[in-house]
Amino acid sequence: MEERVSLRPIKTDDLPIFFVHQLDPEATKLAAFPSRDRDAFFTHWTTNILGNPAAVNRTILAGDQVAGNIGAWTDAASNERLISYWIGREFWGRGIASAALAQFLRLESTRPLNARVASHNFGSIRVLEKAGFTRVGEEAFSLPSGARLEEFIYFLAT
Repeated sequence: MEERVSLRPIKTDDLPIFFVHQLDPEATKLAAFPSRDRDAFFTHWTTNILGNPAAVNRTILAGDQVAGNIGAWTDAASNERLISYWIGREFWGRGIASAALAQFLRLESTRPLNARVASHNFGSIRVLEKAGFTRVGEEAFSLPSGARLEEFIYFLAT
């Protein structure tokens, strides 16, 4: 039996769960994005995500459990509409991200949509490609630690 995946508006009670998800060292390694401390996390979410009227954000539910979040926003510098999602590790490998992205793409009608993913994040690459995103480029840059990160750029036209 396939797991029921649904999206709903984000509730304040979801934020502590999202905070724990982004603390997971394996998740931050795959996302190539450092976790934030509690104050920075909640400030970012309340100001830049929930406080952004142009952003569309949802909580991802697996059954009745908060499995993660998904959202889209317009980057101020590039004017690109970007999409992002984060799934708690305990929900990985169950098709939840793919199901959530498919649902979200019906909700978020802006096209084109762009996504960026670390080149070593094979799970997220698979999710994007299953949803119809096409790899259109790649970038490499140095992180503050001095490590080099390669990132793929994905595009969804329709």
